[in-house]
Amino acid sequence: MNKPKQNVQTPAMGPGREVMQRVYVVFVFIFAFAMAIIARAVYIQIFKGNELKNIALEREFEFFDTEAVRGNIYSSDGNLLATSIPVYEIRFDADPKLIDQKVFDDSVVYLAKGLSKIFGDKSYTEYQQLLVNSRINTKHFIKIQSNVTYDKLRLLRKLPIFCRGQFKGGLIALMKPKRVYPYDDLARRTIGFSRPSDSIFVGLEGYYNSYLEGKKGNELRQRMANAAWKPVYSELNYEPQDGKDIVTTIDSYLQDVAESTLQKHLIYHKADQGTVVLMEVNTGEIKAIANLQLDKKDGKYKEIYNMAVGWAFEPGSTFKLPSMMVAMEDGVMDRTKQVYTGNGSIKYGFLNITDVHQIGTSGWSTPLEIFAESSNVGVSKIIYDNYKSDPKSFINGLIEMHLTDSLGIDIPGEVHPEIGEPGGPGWSIGSLPSKSIGYELTITPLHLLTFYNAVANDGVMVRPKFVKEIREAGKTIQKFETESIASSICSNKTIALAQQYLEAVVEHGTAHEIWDSAYKIAGKTGTARIVENGDYVSKYNASFIGYFPADKPKYSCIVVINKPNGGQYYASKVAAPAFKEIANVVYAMELDIHPQQNSAFVNNLQASLPLLLKDTLLVKFGLNPDGVLLSNVIYSQIQTINDSIVLPKIPDVTGLGARNAVFLLESLGLKTEIIGRGYVVDQSIKAGTTYRAGEQVKLTLDFNTTTL
Repeated sequence: MNKPKQNVQTPAMGPGREVMQRVYVVFVFIFAFAMAIIARAVYIQIFKGNELKNIALEREFEFFDTEAVRGNIYSSDGNLLATSIPVYEIRFDADPKLIDQKVFDDSVVYLAKGLSKIFGDKSYTEYQQLLVNSRINTKHFIKIQSNVTYDKLRLLRKLPIFCRGQFKGGLIALMKPKRVYPYDDLARRTIGFSRPSDSIFVGLEGYYNSYLEGKKGNELRQRMANAAWKPVYSELNYEPQDGKDIVTTIDSYLQDVAESTLQKHLIYHKADQGTVVLMEVNTGEIKAIANLQLDKKDGKYKEIYNMAVGWAFEPGSTFKLPSMMVAMEDGVMDRTKQVYTGNGSIKYGFLNITDVHQIGTSGWSTPLEIFAESSNVGVSKIIYDNYKSDPKSFINGLIEMHLTDSLGIDIPGEVHPEIGEPGGPGWSIGSLPSKSIGYELTITPLHLLTFYNAVANDGVMVRPKFVKEIREAGKTIQKFETESIASSICSNKTIALAQQYLEAVVEHGTAHEIWDSAYKIAGKTGTARIVENGDYVSKYNASFIGYFPADKPKYSCIVVINKPNGGQYYASKVAAPAFKEIANVVYAMELDIHPQQNSAFVNNLQASLPLLLKDTLLVKFGLNPDGVLLSNVIYSQIQTINDSIVLPKIPDVTGLGARNAVFLLESLGLKTEIIGRGYVVDQSIKAGTTYRAGEQVKLTLDFNTTTL
């Protein structure tokens, strides 16, 4: 009997086991996926990292500021004292997307030849190699040249490929303004400079930076593979706004005269440094300001520091004017008919004050004689005898004449005068007499000149002015009028007496050597000992401050020569002659300050001038080297020499300044090379030699063309 079949059943699978199997599958899948990602990441990092980084960088865009062209600084006679010229960094984008391969192949040789001809620094084959390599290696932003002028950029834009422009020819010109000073060191510290990134603001460049700097533009740039940024078009780009121009009060001719004269006298007297400031009396306009200091590294005098504004010194005898004016204002002079100066020596406690020479024969002198002969004993006695019981009233008198006021000028770095107070630090029995003759106090040359200028201006103290107006696109948008510090520094009686005293100094006093019958000069000499390490030493600064013509003042001027080491140190021998040379040239140039101009006067004036100032007169005033007035016809020919004069031979330019010599030679089609500074003492092609246009004449310059 057959047994029935029995179904053999395997153990049933529970639900938990099925879930776990699915989890394992998912885990394996995720693990494999993660490993694939890691492998890919490792692959990219090792094998594709740089390539992908470059691609990412190429896709970065950012907006950049673009610099505005800085405004110009002009002299009052229209010459450029500072300007910005655009220079360009030239780059080339050889991207095949911009430049068709056939265009590139057909034109690259001609482009390379053009680059070689324009720049002259590489052969055309070297340029061709550079261009081809940039194409092959897909370097889209290669540098071609730096500091390229606009004239050369214009030539570049005419070359094959480049003539197609930035987006079809790959020419990229990045403009970077460059500040230049056409007259080099002329008034350099007064013109100054500005570095906003370092918070440095010097001179007019610094004070008027907000006007000069303009407004920056905005430009979208794309970051290239070599980390350089390439400009790209964007509707959000906008152009920078150029800076405004400023017109200074400085006359470039008078500045040249002042600086050349100062340098000549510094050299002659082997002095350390010096300053000259020429101011227009009624307006306060600074027509010239020179500050020269010996650079001991190369032995040359340079504009290193603005002494006129930032150097406070003990002025010595030039401070006797304000001292005597306080006494005049207080009625002391009405009571003082004569002063006993004895043998020229007096003691105040431990202070011994002496005169260089005895005043008068009897030992008695009038205040006028004392001032004219610059008696230290006489001035100190007048002040001490009348103010010893109340020295504060003397100091207050100086303060009331605005000698301690800030000038508020537009040159950063003005140093405030320090006169001191009775009972203050360092005050002693000798302080009052010391201050009366210009010691134990400090003041800047410009501040002291401003005081003398007020005396010349019948008591009206005007603020020194350096800028006349601001211009935008050639149009005046702001004018600066003359500002008064004080409508009167003292009474009319005191002013009249002070003017008389200053004229006496030149007519028969310490500055008699600069007296001139052609026009009157009023002023005061000052020779002061210098303090080193807390003690007065046998070193001096020599100064002369005055104005001219004394009977109708037009200009005031100060000359300070510090530490002369040439044997002479008295102001009458060091500073006053420099003042006279400057005054002579200015007087000859200004027809409105003397009644008439004639050949005889000019000949006499020329005889008193050193050779190295004659060329300034020649150009400005129309004089030939002998001092004879030229006719209007001849003078106009000098000014238009290119059109009206043809010289087949080299002219003689020895004795002329660099500017005039270069003008004359280059107007004849010659090239010039300057060696040295000063006035022409030698020319490589001798006068009278025939020449061809384009030849170069080497001019050797020096200041030692004459002696004082």
